[in-house]
Amino acid sequence: MATLPSDNTVAEAGPTPPQRKKDRTHWLYIMVIIAVFAGAAIGLIAPEAGKALEPLGKAFIALIKMIIAPIIFCTIVLGVGSVAKAATVGKVGGIALVYFLIMATFALVIGLVVGNLIHPGEGLKLEPYEAAAGGESNGTVDFLMSLIPGDIAVLPTLVLALLVGFALQSMGKAGEPVLTGIRHIQAVVFKLMMMIMWAAPVGAFGAIAAVVGKTGWAAIGAMATLMGAFYLTCALFIVIVLGSILKIVTGLNIFLLLKYLAREFLLIFSTSSSESALPRLIAKMEHAGVSKPVVGITVPTGYSFNLDGTAIYLTMASLFVSTAMGMPMSLGEQISLLVFMIIASKGAAGVSGAGLATLAAGLQSHRPELLDGMGVIVGIDKFMSECRALTNFTGNAVATLLIGKWTHEIDMDQARAALNGSSPFDEQSLEPDVHSAPAPGAWDETGELEEKERVTANA
Repeated sequence: MATLPSDNTVAEAGPTPPQRKKDRTHWLYIMVIIAVFAGAAIGLIAPEAGKALEPLGKAFIALIKMIIAPIIFCTIVLGVGSVAKAATVGKVGGIALVYFLIMATFALVIGLVVGNLIHPGEGLKLEPYEAAAGGESNGTVDFLMSLIPGDIAVLPTLVLALLVGFALQSMGKAGEPVLTGIRHIQAVVFKLMMMIMWAAPVGAFGAIAAVVGKTGWAAIGAMATLMGAFYLTCALFIVIVLGSILKIVTGLNIFLLLKYLAREFLLIFSTSSSESALPRLIAKMEHAGVSKPVVGITVPTGYSFNLDGTAIYLTMASLFVSTAMGMPMSLGEQISLLVFMIIASKGAAGVSGAGLATLAAGLQSHRPELLDGMGVIVGIDKFMSECRALTNFTGNAVATLLIGKWTHEIDMDQARAALNGSSPFDEQSLEPDVHSAPAPGAWDETGELEEKERVTANA
């Protein structure tokens, strides 16, 4: 006869661990793709109907503008704190930060050079919404648009954030509670950003339908040109720039490194985020002979400060919008934009829509009238997100090997054996669930994941 379990048995079993929320962002990606194709079809088949959908794109851009200042403030304040923390770890942190700054600047310059060579968006002749609307205004549309809060000036916000960040830095431990509070506010802001991003399919549908309705096949050709140029630029950056530096400094082959990280690339491509492969990158870099302290400092810092793919995207997309609207930027404006992007792009890595928000912040700070042309970028942003993530990830892998070599904290024999396959990586060494990124704050002071340590201890 079966017996019921006693209360003690239930107590020993412990509480049931909470189920992990399913990642549904892949549905957002699919919906954006469908919206882009549907918008292009409407614009080609019924141009007037496509033009009438323009307010949808306008409303989405207004939502993006609304959230720019809070994102910039939180990420810059926390970013300044991260720089100070990384610098305190000594030689490794200092070398890493200098390298990241140089490579980010170089990637931004490459984006500007390519953008000026191919002139993406040329011939579209987009107009600001106000000028393009013409005729009588729609009372319902005007009422709905009035519900969206206005934007806040970006440059004053940036200056204030820098001052607050340095002030908190000088306060030492007394400033830590404030930083913790801002970190919580940032979580709320990014949650709001994610909510706005779920409206991206609607915004992309309206923006693409309107621009295709006005320009026909020219818009599709211009968007394809930008995407093709971006993918090609990132590929050349990885093979030529990163590959050359890796070969000169360590003697390792970039193609062997790409093969070594093939599974991670597949994971990134399926999630459109390099964050999903972060635990695997840590494990694989340690397996490649780089010491734990170097990996623990370089990888998490690089995920916020070494965003080569994002840097290329920001400058090329900015030039695309300015050219498409017939308002090309002068050389001085481009250099000013480059400096702004170097500062504003830090600290928001891995957050869906952060790249789009940074792009909007750069345009608003330099040429606010260009923001109305961002609707086209919203439609194709998701198509370029995988390439951004793959380039960022590869840049961080290369950076880890380089810094390991510069600090003499790498076993080169093991690195060569790992990359050529004679010392294969043990997949069983990883925890079963490697498909989710670590929660914010999961890093301890040595840079290792607390969850990974727990699993290792239990093993």
